[in-house]
Amino acid sequence: MFAKHGFHQVAEKVKLGKFIIERLNSSSDIEAFSMPERMRISFEELGPTFVKLGQLLASRPDLVPEEYVTEFEKLHDRVQPLKFETVESVLREEFGSSLYQRFASIDPEPLGSASIAQVHKARLATGEDVVIKVQRPGIIQTINDDLNVLYLLADLLVTYIPETRLYNPVGIVDEYFRTLDLETNFVVEANNIRRFQENFAGSEHIKIPKVYLDYTTERVLVMEALAGIPLSQEGALQQANIDPNEVIRRGLRAYLKMVFEDGLFHGDLHAGNFFIMPDNHIGLIDFGVVGRLNNRTQAAIANMLLALSKEDYERLAYEYVDLAPFTDRVNIDLFAKDLRELIAPYFGLTLKNVNLGKILMKSSGIAATHHLHVPTDLMLFFKSIVSIEGMGRKIHKDFDFLQYSLEFAGELAKTRFGPERVMNDMTQMARESKAFLNSLPRQLNFFLRKINSPEHSFSLKVGEIKELKRSVESSSNLLFLGVIIGSLILSSSYIFVHDTGRHIAGIPMMSFVGYIIAGLLGMISFLNYIRKP
Repeated sequence: MFAKHGFHQVAEKVKLGKFIIERLNSSSDIEAFSMPERMRISFEELGPTFVKLGQLLASRPDLVPEEYVTEFEKLHDRVQPLKFETVESVLREEFGSSLYQRFASIDPEPLGSASIAQVHKARLATGEDVVIKVQRPGIIQTINDDLNVLYLLADLLVTYIPETRLYNPVGIVDEYFRTLDLETNFVVEANNIRRFQENFAGSEHIKIPKVYLDYTTERVLVMEALAGIPLSQEGALQQANIDPNEVIRRGLRAYLKMVFEDGLFHGDLHAGNFFIMPDNHIGLIDFGVVGRLNNRTQAAIANMLLALSKEDYERLAYEYVDLAPFTDRVNIDLFAKDLRELIAPYFGLTLKNVNLGKILMKSSGIAATHHLHVPTDLMLFFKSIVSIEGMGRKIHKDFDFLQYSLEFAGELAKTRFGPERVMNDMTQMARESKAFLNSLPRQLNFFLRKINSPEHSFSLKVGEIKELKRSVESSSNLLFLGVIIGSLILSSSYIFVHDTGRHIAGIPMMSFVGYIIAGLLGMISFLNYIRKP
């Protein structure tokens, strides 16, 4: 397929050229498209696994060049809906003969159909209106087969095309595998929904659907049907008693609560998953992709937003450095300069012309060029901002994510640094300090016993030890020759002054021989020195 779209040279480089059945000779149709366009078309024709891979890459400008990110953003799931008989057969496999004892009815017309699952309305035997999410039959095997091909291609690229190592093809496939593994297990999604329900239990404005765990399996998810209209549907904001500004405020407050308070946020919050409900209430669905943030990352995100508002590019650079795995290859001053060149032109523009999420995603690409590996959940946060801004501007054309988030940050600071939070942090610190002090004597005793053991020896590991050994041996040989040459010259000179015996060319014979040997050894030493790599 890739060869069909003009990548046969790559196939030949990775030793797959002999498997190409159809070889295209640079037809004008192929040359009309750029390389990123050809890659996107190839992914579309290869099916849902490759389409979802392209969608993942579209959210990772730190892993792929910007022109490919732009092209992969055009990828969308385009699948034919399953026939209801196929859906019903999956349900029978999961529930057996009790299917219609559990469900009073199932609507044969799907609410939606995607590459992994299809959704139908239904009613439980107990009378509740629900939504059933049913996994496509055979999709797991298809994904596994495609992943095996992707791993093979990634290994071949790393082996035969060294310049691709910069983008870590195997790491990309690993991340994709982890994402799909969670997304295709509906028990995991059900647990995500349960956790979001707990986090928003005290909120009267945010509705998280109830999940029916007794009816949920790895291939079937059953949850409450929400009485609202998705924002993606025309007329969602024209319902009675709906105030668009209040919807924005409540929706953003809910999102920032996920990020800064709960550390668990919706990773795919687009307009189709955002329901407008009566009285400005908001419903959220589809929790297959979620992001998890620890306290350190939450604080870093808050500092990044503050740095952006203050145009403090050095602080923004340091936040990236602190979050990424350690490397001594980054130049902070140069990194901050590149961030300034990216972001500074946007300040002063009205915010309807600026997409903060995309700016942050581009900044992660700059971080990658400075040898920083951006954490996956931070990239998911940046991607989610793009979706949030898209929804916000659908409601209000001048929506400003940064302004709203900084307003919320002020309220957050009151809770984060309030007496109760400070007391909790101090309690945690005291608990960890106590555990450390309790274990310290035991660890010291173990260490002393270890170093006092007659069998103990220190092990020093030095990188490039063979090269070091060779250099030391070479230096020792040169030093030894130098001592011999010096001794010969001194001895010959002493004989030259005191010897009255036979002479050659006016020089005592022994001195003459000594000088000749010293000269030869000197030439050998010089040749060895200049030949040393």
